[in-house]
Amino acid sequence: MATKSTLTEIRKNVEFLVGEKVRLKANKGRKKVSVKEGIIEKTYPSIFVVCIDGGFDTVRRVSYSYSDILTETVEIIKCNQENNIQVS
Repeated sequence: MATKSTLTEIRKNVEFLVGEKVRLKANKGRKKVSVKEGIIEKTYPSIFVVCIDGGFDTVRRVSYSYSDILTETVEIIKCNQENNIQVS
């Protein structure tokens, strides 16, 4: 069972990545997985916001909750120039 301290640890890990480029793998259900790259823009007590370049000079902001990471609906992978480092 998840505890409040688990969500607090996830939140601290995400706060550490603010301003970093990350790859998001989001499970959309029925075997659909969305993979996008963006920058974690801001964290709030219950959610965090990721800024995604939508192409054609558009910027899209997507928000996820920390419980999405806990339930493995969303996976955050820090983009590094040489290799990818998974953060959870």
